[in-house]
Amino acid sequence: MRRLIRLTLLLLVVTPLALILLFRFVPPPVTPLMLIRAVQGQGIDRDWVDYSRIAPALAHSVIAAEDNLFCRQALGFDFGALREQFEAWQDGETPRGASTITMQTAKNLLLWPGRDPIRKVIEAWLTPQIALLWPRRRVLEVYLNIVEFGPGIYGAEAAARAHFGKPAAALTGREAALLAAVLPSPLTRDAGAPTPWLAQRAAAIQRRVAQLGPLLSCTN
Repeated sequence: MRRLIRLTLLLLVVTPLALILLFRFVPPPVTPLMLIRAVQGQGIDRDWVDYSRIAPALAHSVIAAEDNLFCRQALGFDFGALREQFEAWQDGETPRGASTITMQTAKNLLLWPGRDPIRKVIEAWLTPQIALLWPRRRVLEVYLNIVEFGPGIYGAEAAARAHFGKPAAALTGREAALLAAVLPSPLTRDAGAPTPWLAQRAAAIQRRVAQLGPLLSCTN
């Protein structure tokens, strides 16, 4: 029994690390979220493309919308945001979350959706491994190819074609901002038919992109 427990613990440590090393070079064929959504009745519309075939505006927009300090994070965490959320929790407020792009990549690539504590602990364990073993452009490349942009729509290429009828390489700044604006709630927001609120959110993201300057340096 002890040997079995030790072997199980070893596999739990080694298997994710092996997958992280593998996916540093190989496109992931599928993610847990895709399989879960497929079981729920959604399809899987995705088409992996290299980072060079995704309009830079999309990486810029995602950083502006979700993780301004992405290019400067050593371990994939925004410790300032985490501290603010902890202080909010101490004050009795509901934390908004401080998830970075690297954390979301770990979650989308290897874990299941949800906010349960076990998943968050595993996510925190995987995040620095990805941050240390992958270049930032690879983090962006994988994230932009697996993230959910709508029901059954995964990745920049599928999203660009589904919502705008064009490849990801041809996305405009406004279209990229609209896609970034749906990411917190991709099942209820539609980049191709934006509500006035979503259009305003996209415009705010575009303005933020123009302000980030050196904070986008790792996207080149």
